[in-house]
Amino acid sequence: MNRIFILFFLLAVCMQLSSAQEKLDTAAITKIKEEWLNRSLVMEISSWLSDVHAPRLNWSPEYREAAEWAVAKLKEYGAENVHFENFAPVGKGWSLKKFFLNITEPRMFPVIAYPKAWSPGTRGTVDAKVIYLDAVNESDLAKFHGKLKGKLVLISEPVKVQPHFQPDASRRADSTLLQLANRNISDQNRFFRRERGDSASVQRFRFGFRKLEFCQSEGAAAVLEANPGDDGTLLYVQGATVPQMPQDPVEYFNNRKNPYDADAPAFLPQITVSAEQYNRLVRTIQKGISVKAEMRLDVETTKADSSFNIIAEIPGTDLKNETVLIGAHFDTWHSGTGATDNGSGVTVCFESLRIIKKLGLQPRRTIRICLWGGEEEGLLGSHAYVKQHYAERQNSSGQQGTNTTGPVIFKPEASSFSVYFNNDNGGGRVRGVYLQSNEGARSIFRSWLAAYDDPVAQTLTIANTGGTDHQAFDGVGLPGFQFIQDPMDYSLRTRHSNMDVYDRLVEDDMKQAATIMALFAYNAAMRDQLFPRDSTMLQVK
Repeated sequence: MNRIFILFFLLAVCMQLSSAQEKLDTAAITKIKEEWLNRSLVMEISSWLSDVHAPRLNWSPEYREAAEWAVAKLKEYGAENVHFENFAPVGKGWSLKKFFLNITEPRMFPVIAYPKAWSPGTRGTVDAKVIYLDAVNESDLAKFHGKLKGKLVLISEPVKVQPHFQPDASRRADSTLLQLANRNISDQNRFFRRERGDSASVQRFRFGFRKLEFCQSEGAAAVLEANPGDDGTLLYVQGATVPQMPQDPVEYFNNRKNPYDADAPAFLPQITVSAEQYNRLVRTIQKGISVKAEMRLDVETTKADSSFNIIAEIPGTDLKNETVLIGAHFDTWHSGTGATDNGSGVTVCFESLRIIKKLGLQPRRTIRICLWGGEEEGLLGSHAYVKQHYAERQNSSGQQGTNTTGPVIFKPEASSFSVYFNNDNGGGRVRGVYLQSNEGARSIFRSWLAAYDDPVAQTLTIANTGGTDHQAFDGVGLPGFQFIQDPMDYSLRTRHSNMDVYDRLVEDDMKQAATIMALFAYNAAMRDQLFPRDSTMLQVK
């Protein structure tokens, strides 16, 4: 008997043992998979979310309009207790009404560009000279005193553009999945923190704000910066920056003024320009040739108000007071339509709920779908929800929140919470689950994945992953999980870009992810016990 055969034999035995420990409704699993194969609506839902009700910038009128559509659709699918839950902080709504940027001299060409969210408008068309603010210190800035008034200012350094020798889209290789599976718990850091960096990088960080302040004090019409990526067809556009002078990056992230704040100070329009065209403008100006442009930015802002999460339920039966949560963030950035970030995750949740209701399945626990607002501004909606319903941490000074490192203060609802499953790593197919250091979840997930019987979705890793809403739960010791997904072209082409659109979705991947979410939600709702919690958590009260 060779070693490979022995390995597979032992794996099969382990799967059978773990499956025996979990009571699985195999008839329901078969029905869910059959619905996926023959009657999936994932692309129809995705089209509504990314072609019609997008973008969904948090606090914007478009976000609310899309949320009203989502409420109607969830009710149509049979969800109950569908409602909004407000959360702080308040923020100003912002909608783009008109934008163009054309170079008029020395040669006319339209510029690939997009305004940053919450940028103010220009009050009509600006015809102005383009100036490159070539400054790395205060003495360099002094040379531009009195020269920027009414000008369009190129504020960042040129970007080195590299040729693309590798494909943008990829799937996870077996070797990568094996490395994930072989990680051990000692490798993990539960809490993610921002590093201060070396003194030189801190100075560069601070001087970037100083240049913004200088342009504003000099009366510039707007500032233009190079796209942080290196592909001219893509623009990675997020929120505008409020000029302020932090002592270091940590202080800035902890105490910054946000462009959406009701009391944010005035700041200039900020435009992201494709790297290649930005570089061309810099080179032309450095040759002593005058560059002129016309630009118009019309925006509409609404009064600062709370944002909200969208909540809906499939009521349980004998354990209806206990809850299984599934979720994804509903908000997007504004230059694309948020198809992969995170319309795909929202679609997965919609389709999971639709399948369970259509098949007439009766989960024992209540399955709750949570569509989060404010994820792009720092997991605001999920953190607020966890704090309101389940738990928060208390630091040494007595302050409480979900992102401190002190003891956990649990609330009564936490005793009936079972588990949360999140989908937010693009539209790629599911390859397994990050266990978030919760070893007690391994045998449960192994039995569920074995029952699903998809050979590409079998990887379980003790590793943690961050950057999305499961962290709000995991951070207070509640079981919260994000699926391992194929990266596709999420990081290189779609995430936060103007090309995050419907056509970047892969239908088979979306169907598979939605089916796994439905199976996980249903199986968790049918267990005899609540989902096990991580025994390695820090001290709790």
